[in-house]
Amino acid sequence: MIRSELVQKIADENPHLYQRDVERIVSTIFDEIIEAMSRGDRVELRGFGAFSVKKRDARVGRNPRTGTSVSVDEKHVPFFKTGKLLRDRLNGNA
Repeated sequence: MIRSELVQKIADENPHLYQRDVERIVSTIFDEIIEAMSRGDRVELRGFGAFSVKKRDARVGRNPRTGTSVSVDEKHVPFFKTGKLLRDRLNGNA
């Protein structure tokens, strides 16, 4: 599902809301998740999962084309851990 499909589904299920308002709500939620993660905070959605940021240390990598050593800088990457309810539903346990 992509963002526009999510907005359309929410708008269809809530006919009292305008589609532009649903788009604003969805954008605000995503923006707040991004903002919290950029501060290094953890975002937990009960039953769905938790978003967090993991730090990857600087290292020496290899250029796959030439085989030469390349230094890779330290970076922060997003990480998602599924919640128990989501995991159970995906495995047919709920």
